[in-house]
Amino acid sequence: EYIQEVKNGNISAEDFMAKTLERISDVDEKLHAFLNVNDDAVDQAREIDKKIKSGEKIGLCFGMPISIKDNICIKNSKTTCASKMLENYVSPYDATVITKLKEEDAVFVGKVNLDEFAMGLSTEFSAFGPSKNPWNIEHVPGGSSGGSAVSVSAFECIASLGSDTGGSVRNPASFCSTVGYKPTYGLISRYGLISYSNSIEQIGPLTRTVKDAAFMLNIIAGLDKNDNTTIDNKNVDYLSEIDSGIEGKKIGIIKEMIGDGIDSRVLSATNEAISKLESLGAICEEISLDMVKYSVAAYYTITATEAGSNLARYDNLRYGYDFPVEGYEFNSYISKARRKFGPEVTRRMIIGGYVPSAGHAGKYFLKALKVKSKLTKEVNEAFKKFDLLISPTVPILPFKIGEKIDDPISLFLVDINTVTANLAGKPAISIPFANANGLPIGIQLMADSMNDKLLLQAAHALESTVTLPEVPI
Repeated sequence: EYIQEVKNGNISAEDFMAKTLERISDVDEKLHAFLNVNDDAVDQAREIDKKIKSGEKIGLCFGMPISIKDNICIKNSKTTCASKMLENYVSPYDATVITKLKEEDAVFVGKVNLDEFAMGLSTEFSAFGPSKNPWNIEHVPGGSSGGSAVSVSAFECIASLGSDTGGSVRNPASFCSTVGYKPTYGLISRYGLISYSNSIEQIGPLTRTVKDAAFMLNIIAGLDKNDNTTIDNKNVDYLSEIDSGIEGKKIGIIKEMIGDGIDSRVLSATNEAISKLESLGAICEEISLDMVKYSVAAYYTITATEAGSNLARYDNLRYGYDFPVEGYEFNSYISKARRKFGPEVTRRMIIGGYVPSAGHAGKYFLKALKVKSKLTKEVNEAFKKFDLLISPTVPILPFKIGEKIDDPISLFLVDINTVTANLAGKPAISIPFANANGLPIGIQLMADSMNDKLLLQAAHALESTVTLPEVPI
């Protein structure tokens, strides 16, 4: 809609950007989605208007305002990972996704909040304070890409980029009533994403509609010489045929994701979503994935191990902050310097040092890798019978700020429905579907690797059956 309005001359990129910044000024004091706002955004939008008027070739984005999770590097911009350890770090280069969006004339309106180093699922673990859910500011927005979801939901930007290691795009999308897309592993370059757990994390868009997610994917997907895990997607157009529908498609209902611990309102919404899909011509049947019950334990063992390795570089010698060296020998200096890390990062670093260590690796880390392998095999078998799999994105409604912060096990279990897609490398999407007591509920669809186009078609079909209230803020 924005692109069409700019093309028709009904609005200018500059005016729209000015209104966007005005909106941020009006609501972000309450929501705390942004860690910094781009002071040059209006000037950049004005330059794009000049290009349009002069008939120069213009990129696909036409100056649209996009927010970026603050663990994705933008050249000459702070990239803090919401951590005191990187509070003043300025990136010397652009992430590949940023380069691709710049080439299409996107304007980055600012960097948004996250759980420190993307470790968390409520955005309460940001060193700069939590973001708040625009549907009810007493509740968490989900995480770790909480700032991204809040900024999209509250009309502070048109789209956002987040990162998804175990549901960190889909979880906040569900909690804030936006679309959250986690692509096939390798579909989007991770070059310039500050690493948490390299083997399973992915950059993904958060948007207001499925079509917008497909639009973003068209720009940022594909091979990158700087990331050898990227896949050649043959320049697939994810927007084309998005209205194809799902008649005749077989959808598996994952039994283990609608069992014990699910909120009755979430279960009711899931059953309604299944009925809507059946009314569109899909065939829905229950399926059991036995390894799902071990997925959270395996996920946190693997990710903590990789996080412990990745965070070893933060020794205050190569990255860090002003801290006197005198009076310390090497190990005590590093130990003291790392006290800048918050509680969740510290917890995962300690676990990440323990589980792969001598005497424990076989008991924990290798066993977790076996679970990952068996789960992937199980999911692959499921996709021989089904085109798609369905579940609620999160089994509970958004919880209150502070409600679970001192109970890490309870927090970890919120990931039960999302980690499978990451461990198996499959694409998954969260679609806003219902609203209970003023709090959003999202539905998750998952597809086989490289079937991202089918997944977006199915998500768009389900989205078309729903009319949701506007965000109250």
